Amino acid sequence: MTKRLIHFTLIVVGLFVSFPPAATSQPREQWKILARGIEYGVFNVRQLPDVGNGIIHIVRIDPAQAKLKLALASEHNKQSRSTAQWCKDFNLVAAINAGMFYKDYLTNVGYLRNRSHIQNKRWNNKYKSALAFGPRKAGIPKAIMVDLDTPDSMKRLEDYDAVVQNLRLIKGNGVNVWSRVDKSWSESAVGMDREGRVIFVFCRSPLTMRDFNEAVRSLGLGVVRLMHMEGGPLASLSIRTKDIAINLAGSYETNFRPDDTNMHQWPIPNVIGVQGF
Repeated sequence: MTKRLIHFTLIVVGLFVSFPPAATSQPREQWKILARGIEYGVFNVRQLPDVGNGIIHIVRIDPAQAKLKLALASEHNKQSRSTAQWCKDFNLVAAINAGMFYKDYLTNVGYLRNRSHIQNKRWNNKYKSALAFGPRKAGIPKAIMVDLDTPDSMKRLEDYDAVVQNLRLIKGNGVNVWSRVDKSWSESAVGMDREGRVIFVFCRSPLTMRDFNEAVRSLGLGVVRLMHMEGGPLASLSIRTKDIAINLAGSYETNFRPDDTNMHQWPIPNVIGVQGF
């Protein structure tokens, strides 16, 4: 770490941490190992946004070395929790939104299955991305992310215990599928890189979806697919180890909460988490 430091507060635990400066989309520090197969890095967007500090937080997971897990209120007393509380209650190293949900505050807007528990049996025709993990047979990847408009994608998902469908951001070999729109928000997203690692992505600073995708693509992480998990004050990411507690909360959302004042994580019904082996 260099002697010149930029300081910022990580929401919401009041934890004060320091990272060295970065002028381009490079890590403010080297990847920090959270557990076997789980790393954390902090990046800057290339162009500082109008609101916030433009920091992108990445948790990178090797699914062959760490265990991905769905934690769902529909399986646990219908109790929503902050991502910080999901981590504490289910011994997760990191947790992020599993997707947007209906007004019942339980059901994912896209298809969602966790082993025999089918929370939403309906496939959303507008959602073209799905993440699957927990292979049911040997010889296949520990996790996959598929474009649902490609051949055999649905069949491949049958081989996994956990499947969650969400709105596509980046498809195929790293193609940004969003055109420019005026709306922007804090963002949580989940993706996959060329090596089959799963990435959790969080950015509090509001960006349009096209600009957010380009910011992620510019990091040089080899992200080939990415899907939207949540936006605005509901967007959340938490990291919890014996040495680290980081709890990030979104705020800004066009036409809903156009400000940067939210300083706490809102309870959510569904998360994707990761546990160390």
